[in-house]
Amino acid sequence: MKAVILLNGEPYEGEIKADGAYVYCCDGAYEWAKDKVRIDENLGDYDSLSYLPEPLPTEIYPSEKNFTDGEIALLRALKRGAEEIEIYGGGGGREDHFLGNLQLLYLSLSLGARAVMRNNNSLIFAGTGRIVLDGFEGKTLSIVPFGGNAHIIESSGLKYPLCGLDLVYGSTRGISNVAVSGKAHILTHDRVLVLVNGETL
Repeated sequence: MKAVILLNGEPYEGEIKADGAYVYCCDGAYEWAKDKVRIDENLGDYDSLSYLPEPLPTEIYPSEKNFTDGEIALLRALKRGAEEIEIYGGGGGREDHFLGNLQLLYLSLSLGARAVMRNNNSLIFAGTGRIVLDGFEGKTLSIVPFGGNAHIIESSGLKYPLCGLDLVYGSTRGISNVAVSGKAHILTHDRVLVLVNGETL
């Protein structure tokens, strides 16, 4: 099952492919998404939207709560059995929310689902094990440790090989690599964050 989560960050300018997906729209994201994609469920505390959207939310959360609207949507998607999650509108806007949205990628991976955040100028996801970087030839990409140090066992298809390399949490090593093959990959037992620049729309 696939889920799409729309967030109230930078409005996504490209096409949102929601066929076969259940679409969650969080609070103020409704303003940029309402005429762009089918929305199955609206949710949030509605501190960013001055009216109630359609379809009407089944529950309005308090503005003072322990979780962001995005985390609530992610947990609802996982509870419905989502194995693939695409997040739009997660970049731009408030930097604290962007950092929180990166945590959602980590949370999703930890709970067994693959989440991808698509922004207007990048694609970001968390991964572990054999991570295939398919179709990114010529793109600049960064691979950074997530949650602690990460040992890269092997890599292929990268301008700067990472074989046997430790990516240290707190270092910028791993920023601005380049995929030189359409079938690049890395292998690690740890968690890493992958950001592909220029992978737009």
